[in-house]
Amino acid sequence: MPRRTAALLVAIALGSAAAAGCSSAAAPDRAGGSSSVAGAPDASASVPAPVASTSSASAPTASASTAPAPTAPASTEAPTPPPTAAPASVAVRGTVTDGLESPWGLAVLPGGDLLVSERDSARILRVSAKDGARTVAGTVPGVTSGGEGGLLGLALSPDFATDHRVYAYFSTGSDNRIVRLDLDPSRPAGSQLGAPAILFSGIPHGPRHNGGRIAFGPDGFLYAGTGDADDRSLAQDRDSLGGKILRLTGDGDPAPGNPFPGSPVWSLGHRNVQGLAWDPQGRLWASEFGQDTWDELNLITPGGNYGWPTVEGTAGRAGFTDPVAQWHTADASPSGIAFASGAVWVAALRGTRLWRVPVDGGRAAGDPQEFLRGEYGRLRTVAADWDGTLLLVTDNTDGRGSPRPGDDRILRLDVNAG
Repeated sequence: MPRRTAALLVAIALGSAAAAGCSSAAAPDRAGGSSSVAGAPDASASVPAPVASTSSASAPTASASTAPAPTAPASTEAPTPPPTAAPASVAVRGTVTDGLESPWGLAVLPGGDLLVSERDSARILRVSAKDGARTVAGTVPGVTSGGEGGLLGLALSPDFATDHRVYAYFSTGSDNRIVRLDLDPSRPAGSQLGAPAILFSGIPHGPRHNGGRIAFGPDGFLYAGTGDADDRSLAQDRDSLGGKILRLTGDGDPAPGNPFPGSPVWSLGHRNVQGLAWDPQGRLWASEFGQDTWDELNLITPGGNYGWPTVEGTAGRAGFTDPVAQWHTADASPSGIAFASGAVWVAALRGTRLWRVPVDGGRAAGDPQEFLRGEYGRLRTVAADWDGTLLLVTDNTDGRGSPRPGDDRILRLDVNAG
């Protein structure tokens, strides 16, 4: 039986209510923050550079002193200049595989093979770490593709080595849901997936803003980013699953310790969450499509309200959490993210580049830096591999990009933190 959390219907009186009044720009909404307009002028030529948010930072205050400062003895030798750190760099080591059709989710298997989901075909492919050869593990039944919906995120059970369980987020004709499937590579190609067990259903579905990223956190619970399904009112409604980050057990129940008792909601006020990643200290980071002005990278706290649709980007308004970094929408449309080498790496769709956001604790340690701009087209997913490299998935065959020979592909990147 599909497990729709009954406790979600209980009115939750905790938390602050969304402030009324200010709303985002009234310009026509763009398609999930991920549209690409052929022949459009480069918007980055007329907008400011992306910035790290400083609204949450507090500068140290120097204390006054009436005592004279000690005088250093004179030196006749020239001072030794401090060492100069090497700049951050990204190098494409090579192509892992190509010829994919609208790839979306990615999971790294023990041993290095990859699982990748194809949004429109509903197939899950296995990619060999040895030579990039592709095998169809199976096709997920019940998937309805169209617009931004279809077979989206993938995640492996924390105990995959023993239970062989794969989790998938996908769209049907009426909702988005999360299922669990067993993977048995000893079966013939095309039939290696067991029948899906529906764990969680009823996530709002629309032609746009379906979220779809899922990942197990270091606490062993399953997190899912959802979208507002093109109904912005859902994001501030704690009784709705739309425009949220959800936290679930591996069986689809609300995880213990969630901020709203009996509810799967971990955070709210999101427009369309597309990326989830944790840093070594266990902090959760999430990327989010903006509407007309600002895309966001957020540090997620339990019960946090990230403002949509009342605010977009940094606002400094009580009751809402500002992003750690933000971009103009033409420069990003941030999708998958990964944490590696002291930074959050962000795959940009409309922006056709890979962003690096250096962080120090829960704050940005500098402005975002861009790499690979325009070299591989739309970038859907980035993931950290076991060897310290990054895996980068292009998405030019999704109907919004301009496919190139060999698209779509998975690239392997060497990154240097500088």
